[in-house]
Amino acid sequence: MPKKVTMQDIADKLNISKNAISQALSGKPGVSDSTRALIKETANKMGYQYVPTKKSTKMNEQKVIGLIASDFAFSQKNFFGEIYLSIERELKKRNMQLKIQSIDHHTRDNLLLPSFLQDQSVSGMLIISHISSEYINRIIDTGITTVMVDHHHPSNAADAILLNNRFAAYKAVQHLIDLGHTNIGFIGNVEFSPSYQERWEGYLLALRENGLQFKEEFMVLNVHESREAINERLCQIQQPTAWFCVNDGYGFFVLSILQMKGYQVPYNISICSFDNGELSRLTTPKTTTVNTDLTLYGKKAVEQLIWRMDHPKEELQEILLNTHLIERESTGPVPTINRNNHYKL
Repeated sequence: MPKKVTMQDIADKLNISKNAISQALSGKPGVSDSTRALIKETANKMGYQYVPTKKSTKMNEQKVIGLIASDFAFSQKNFFGEIYLSIERELKKRNMQLKIQSIDHHTRDNLLLPSFLQDQSVSGMLIISHISSEYINRIIDTGITTVMVDHHHPSNAADAILLNNRFAAYKAVQHLIDLGHTNIGFIGNVEFSPSYQERWEGYLLALRENGLQFKEEFMVLNVHESREAINERLCQIQQPTAWFCVNDGYGFFVLSILQMKGYQVPYNISICSFDNGELSRLTTPKTTTVNTDLTLYGKKAVEQLIWRMDHPKEELQEILLNTHLIERESTGPVPTINRNNHYKL
C-alpha cells in the first residue's frame, strides 16, 4: 500500500511551512491566491486527498491585513501615525480591511500574539518600527506573510521598507561641513533603534570623507530623549560649533536648552535634526532637518506586502527610500571667532 501523502510532505516539496499548506487547502486566509493555487496543484499531483470546505470557494472575499506596533510607536503620531494613515488609505484602495493591535511590554516579553494572528484571520502582516527580534520572529514563524516598516534586523527573515538613513545623515552632516563647521557633534541613542545606529554611521562617513578628526567628546551616543537627560549631558561637555541630532525630538531639546544658556542659533551654534516632524517647525528659529515622505512609506509597505504574498519564494528584499534635506534658519556659517574654539555651558 502506497504511503499516505501528508501536508508535511507537500510542505517539504514546496519548501513552504505546513501552516501555509493548511491555510491553502482549508480555504483560510493567510496565503496569496497564486500560492494557494500552487499548493492545490501540487497536492493533486502528489495524490493528497482533501475535501474542500465552504470557505475554499470564497477566493474573492475581502482580504484582511494585520498591523502591529509598540505602544511607544503608536504614541508618535506625527511620524508613525502618518505612516499608519497612509497604509490604511492604500488598503482601502485595494478593498482590503485592516486590523491593528498595539503591543505593550507584557505582550512583547511573553510572546503573546494578537487574536487575529492566533486564529489566522489575516492574510498578511505589517510591523511598524521595532518591537523585539524575538517577537517579530514569533510572528514570522506563523507562516503569515510579513513586511517590516522602518525596522530591520539580521535575525528577522522578512522584507523591510526603510529610509536610507546612512546617506541621509551623510548629506545633513555634509551640509554643516559646507558651512565651514569642523567641530560637529552627534547626539542620540544609537542602541534604541537600528535607524539611529545607521544615522551615526552616516555622520562618521561624512567626517571621514572630509578628512575631519573623530572627537569622542562630541559624540553623545546613549542619552535618553528627554530635556533633563540631554541638559545634563550637554552641561558635561564643551560645545562643538554644530550639532547633528538623531531626530527632531533631540533637535528640539538641544536647541531650546542652548538658547536658555544664552546661545544664539545659528550665530553661535548650528542645529540640524532628522524627520521633518512638527517639532522641527515649532522652534524659533525653525530647524534644518531631513525630510521623510511618510505617505510614500505606507504606500511602499502595502505594495511590498502584496508583492510578497504573490512571490513567497523570491529572495528577501529591503527597499530604501530616499530623503532630502530641508534647509531652515537653525544652520549657518561657523562664526569666524569660533572656528578653532569651543563653547562651554
